[in-house]
Amino acid sequence: MDYFKKYKSFLYSYYLSAGVRITIGVVMPAVILSFFNLLEVGTAMSLGALCVSATDNPGPIHHRRNGMLVCLLLLVVVSILTSLAAPFPVLLGILIVVFCFVFSMIGVYGSRAISIGVAALIIMVLQIGHPGQASELFLQALYILLGGLWYTGLSLLMYAFAPYRMAQQALGECIAVTARYLRVRAALYDEKTNFEKVYSHLIEEQVHVHQEQELVRELLFKSRDIIKESTNTGRTLLMIFRSLVDLFEKIMTSYRDYQQLHQVFGGTGIMNRYRQLILQIAAELDDISIAVKSGRPSRESNALGDAIRETKKFYVAMRAAKRTPENFQWFIVLRNILNNIEDVAGRIHTLHLYTTYRQPLSATSEPGEYEKFVSRQDYNPKVLFDNLTLQSNFFRHSLRVSLATLVGYIISQWLTVGHSYWILLTIIVILKPTYSLTKKRNYERLFGTIAGAIAGLIIVYFVEDRNVLFGIMIVLMVGTYSLLRYNYMLSVIFMTPYVLVLFQLLFNTPVENVFTDRLIDTCIASALAFIANFVLVPVWEHEQISTYMSMAIEKNIAWFKKVAAAFIGEPAPVIDYKVSRKEALVALANLSDALTRMLAEPKRAQKNNPEIHQFVVYNHLLSSHIATLSHYAQQFAATHTSREFVPVIDHIEAELIAIKKSFEGEAAPAAESQTPYWLSINKRVSVLMEKRQQELQEGLTDTETRRNLVALKSVTDQFKVILELVNDIKRVTRVVHEK
Repeated sequence: MDYFKKYKSFLYSYYLSAGVRITIGVVMPAVILSFFNLLEVGTAMSLGALCVSATDNPGPIHHRRNGMLVCLLLLVVVSILTSLAAPFPVLLGILIVVFCFVFSMIGVYGSRAISIGVAALIIMVLQIGHPGQASELFLQALYILLGGLWYTGLSLLMYAFAPYRMAQQALGECIAVTARYLRVRAALYDEKTNFEKVYSHLIEEQVHVHQEQELVRELLFKSRDIIKESTNTGRTLLMIFRSLVDLFEKIMTSYRDYQQLHQVFGGTGIMNRYRQLILQIAAELDDISIAVKSGRPSRESNALGDAIRETKKFYVAMRAAKRTPENFQWFIVLRNILNNIEDVAGRIHTLHLYTTYRQPLSATSEPGEYEKFVSRQDYNPKVLFDNLTLQSNFFRHSLRVSLATLVGYIISQWLTVGHSYWILLTIIVILKPTYSLTKKRNYERLFGTIAGAIAGLIIVYFVEDRNVLFGIMIVLMVGTYSLLRYNYMLSVIFMTPYVLVLFQLLFNTPVENVFTDRLIDTCIASALAFIANFVLVPVWEHEQISTYMSMAIEKNIAWFKKVAAAFIGEPAPVIDYKVSRKEALVALANLSDALTRMLAEPKRAQKNNPEIHQFVVYNHLLSSHIATLSHYAQQFAATHTSREFVPVIDHIEAELIAIKKSFEGEAAPAAESQTPYWLSINKRVSVLMEKRQQELQEGLTDTETRRNLVALKSVTDQFKVILELVNDIKRVTRVVHEK
């Protein structure tokens, strides 16, 4: 994506919308009340608005509303209890430990609960410096409540005016990451590419695609108004997403070994032409992404269609000049790739039409269909109690947060420098349930603070006008809250000068003092978070990655069975197929994410890295080839079903089940001869190939034999590639178990 498109994409994103919404919600109470000499009241209200905004994550509106209301209740309780305990250091220390443990443990109830817990801990830390009499602390809690209610009302009001806005923005972002994934796949057609790096990059990008798809499912499939499909806008958004998921499956398809294709067709230019077509498709997706985010129709150009027609002419001319009876099967592969590109281009055209919101659409689903694609959070207290064990990652994380903040609190008691509550605040923000996330957040926080502090010093030294400083602070606030979920380091770079400017405006504090305090406190907190994450009951990914590996195999088995059934005349219901596809890709994304986290851990905590990396790559390829087989099922299954595929399908399934059982402690059986499974189907392919070779020698081009051969050989080749990958997975799995 070019820089102009990146700018437009961010301009219409929910990141910027959230940044503007939070900035308005936080600034308005303080600004308005300052005109009535009630700045202290306004500041308390702004604090309440800020904490509630932390829970206003993208999601169905009833989830957002309920989350903010629960957060408001907790803010009031935590604020009062913290202020009451603040004059008594020992009591306050106990309270900090209890709150940190409890509000970290509620993370078992999902990401929104995690945000609520963090908001409660933030108000706890900020209230430590506000001990007071009963009347004062209850007034402070009231102001915080009013500020939170103000922000909640603002957020709900903005939704009422634009109910589809967040769904459009999330869907547009999902399209954008799909385009990014497609660009990485385009590198497979570059003869100079490093295939190992490309596949690693594909694995990383697929995690991002999965995350965005899950968010869109949450927004669309759990929003009652959209599920009812009562408006054309709701129906259109659903159709765009369903089309996008199907499109992603087509993008995932793989054809043979790309390195072999480069060897056969190197120097002809055809592979580079395919690469350029794929990059053009990605560019079209970028345009559609921006259109969906902005709610405006996209403009479809003729460039992609013209390029495909030119490539087809080039392919036909090259085939006429270079095809021989010995290499014609490779031209079948090239033709299949071109057919898939045409298919994807057709789907791109449909997406362009949907962005007009003028396409006549009827209800597209049966009641309850969407329920199968989303998971429901279980809020039973039993979930919390079941996690009160050292086997639970959340329990270990809660212990780390409690002990680290206790040490931070003790240090802050005798530290004579600075705003010591920043130590606790930084620990709470940095510490995450996994080592890799904490390490990344620690690095981003530390270096972002240093860079931001330098920028803040420059601003305060060279800008004296308070009105200009206020304007700069607003820009920095928007940047901070817009980038918080998009790029944390950039967010911290904006946040630090925003804090420096804020202190300058409110208290006229010497900027050198604030600069020094923030750096010292951040360094102390970073050190404590690192030590806690490394020493206190750490959870290493190698301890649990086998669960993700087993689940990836299990879900691929289910998906493969649904796809393969079409070739023996037993096609699965469409909804069952789509659910199995979704679950397989989610399992693969979870496995890929676990591998990424493991690679970020200390070397001593890593085990079987090369083998597990191979396992993940092979599973990614397996998913790609199952997607390709599904593509062929839509093309050929209706007219080319055969019971001769039954032994092949059964053998592949049996091998995958054996791999799955090996993760449960059962030894995988030794590899058996593949010949009996292919005997019948290979004979049919051989007969057709001999007949086709004879036709080519006679100058016959478009014949029934050619069409039958293309269909049968394409399908058979995919089954063979899938079995080869299964054998590779089996081999790597055996090595992992032996080590």
